[in-house]
Amino acid sequence: MSSEDQDRSSEVEARASVARILVYSDHVQTRSAVRGAIGHSLGPDLPTVEWHEAATLSAALDAVRAGGLDLLVLDGEAGKAGGMGLARQVKDEIYDAPPVLLLIARPADAWIASWSEAEKVVAQPIDPFELAETVAGMLRVSA
Repeated sequence: MSSEDQDRSSEVEARASVARILVYSDHVQTRSAVRGAIGHSLGPDLPTVEWHEAATLSAALDAVRAGGLDLLVLDGEAGKAGGMGLARQVKDEIYDAPPVLLLIARPADAWIASWSEAEKVVAQPIDPFELAETVAGMLRVSA
């Protein structure tokens, strides 16, 4: 194996050992609650989590378009550009888009969240156990 092939192999292994998660919300408290609920490790069978944050629609889109993300956690209640619209835009425009977990205001909003094509929804206020379990399940499925 050439040194170039070894470098590529090492890069692929390193990427597999890290789950890159983008959390989008215009509320710093929401982003902090998501990071706090999930932390950097969800279990021995899952990779460590590397956090990426976006507080604006343009920053979130730039991060998604750059690629390399394994999961998007989007705040459906974000102010000017909510996570539902962002999820739908990502699903429509990005080939092989990462799975989306949408944070919604209340469980009754799940029906409208289906329009966004998000794979999962979690209602706010965030239950850390429910969020961690949902994210772990999503990472297991996408692995």
